[in-house]
Amino acid sequence: MKLKLHVWRQKDKSTPGRMETYDANNISPNMSFLEMLDVVNEDLIKDGKDPIAFEHDCREGICGSCGLMVNGVAHGPQDATTTCQLHMRSFKDGEELFVEPWRAHGFPVLRDLVVDRSAFDRIIQAGGFISVNSGAAQDANALPVRKVDADEAFNAAACIGCGACVAACKNASAMLFVSAKVAQFSLLPQGQPERQERALNMVNQMKEEGFGNCTNQYECEAVCPKQISADYIAKLNREFIKASLSSHDARK
Repeated sequence: MKLKLHVWRQKDKSTPGRMETYDANNISPNMSFLEMLDVVNEDLIKDGKDPIAFEHDCREGICGSCGLMVNGVAHGPQDATTTCQLHMRSFKDGEELFVEPWRAHGFPVLRDLVVDRSAFDRIIQAGGFISVNSGAAQDANALPVRKVDADEAFNAAACIGCGACVAACKNASAMLFVSAKVAQFSLLPQGQPERQERALNMVNQMKEEGFGNCTNQYECEAVCPKQISADYIAKLNREFIKASLSSHDARK
């Protein structure tokens, strides 16, 4: 395969960026998108040019670090797929591809296709934990949990924090990410002690980081590689309202 790439290049966060065009030659349809970029970078290095900076780690759809916009779609055209799992057979020989970083105030570009996603870490630190001292591991059946709750909590916990929901949203909202992290604790007994405090702190931190509000367009759900349901956003809204009312009553 041969492709023409239009790639966002930016030296650092304070330098204006621009699109640059590269030819990707001798690309196997069985390569992943990141492997294709590896090939392009090898050619750039041979020519004495700076390679394209992009983030990656596991390359197995687990770590969430590989997020790119491919032709305007977060993680590219395949549903329920991270960029590292996207294979070049998804594209046609000779196709033009536009490759960009996540675009959001909360995700400033560091270099080329790499963005700073530490805002998500700070949101987690604001409340995504439990303070229960559980000691040694308990027997699996020692703490009864309804299967429907366990399944829903597990589905929420599947979120890998890649930021595709933010990149796809016209408001750069992080509500899907935050709602998944709040839900995975609020649905289980261990998460009850900080349930209200967690919802308040994480939502407030999300606002401080500059992420926008949700207007129910569902772009987030459409591009999520782990298919996190937007229903969790409704659950987060209820959690936040209840916590806000309780906090207001406590101040009286």
